[in-house]
Amino acid sequence: MDISTLDSFEIVKYVREQDKNNKQNKKLSKSSEDLIQETKNEVDYSEEWKEQLLNILYNISPAAFERLAQRILRESGFSQVEVTGKVGDGGIDGKGIVRVSGLLSFHVIFQCKRYKGSVSPNQIRDFRGAMQGRADKGLFITTGNFTRDALKEATRDGAPPIDLIDGELLCEKLKELKLGITTQLIEQVEIKTEWFDKL
Repeated sequence: MDISTLDSFEIVKYVREQDKNNKQNKKLSKSSEDLIQETKNEVDYSEEWKEQLLNILYNISPAAFERLAQRILRESGFSQVEVTGKVGDGGIDGKGIVRVSGLLSFHVIFQCKRYKGSVSPNQIRDFRGAMQGRADKGLFITTGNFTRDALKEATRDGAPPIDLIDGELLCEKLKELKLGITTQLIEQVEIKTEWFDKL
């Protein structure tokens, strides 16, 4: 083969195309196990902050947790939010007023529970009994979760409705309202070598 007949530009172009194809094939050849592991790591990381936040909430005082609930409601548009929690209050930790479109207002009573476990339907019933005749709606806030029966009890026909905020929703609300949580967008720079190849 006569090397002098080869075009150097064609050789460079061919080598670059081969290199580009190799890089693409490496990306595509990632095994499904690698992809599953990457996804799992992303999920673990996304849930890690919630676990850390809930651990902090478990360790604050009951009064501090009630004040946190008060702040969440204020930041969410409630007015006249007061913490009323004291012994013998029947499970009522506070109250507030929520206005809808500036025309309607609802008196809301809330209860806060720092639980690692599940809230039972009996606790929902007890709270409903305590709010009877004192509010239009109830709001039950917990760091734990609610049993299936508790969820049914909260929306039972013919009974005053009770809205439920579990630990996961509580974390999301704190993040949304930026209460004790900051978020960062990470800039990722990627150089597109093929763009330079076309110069």
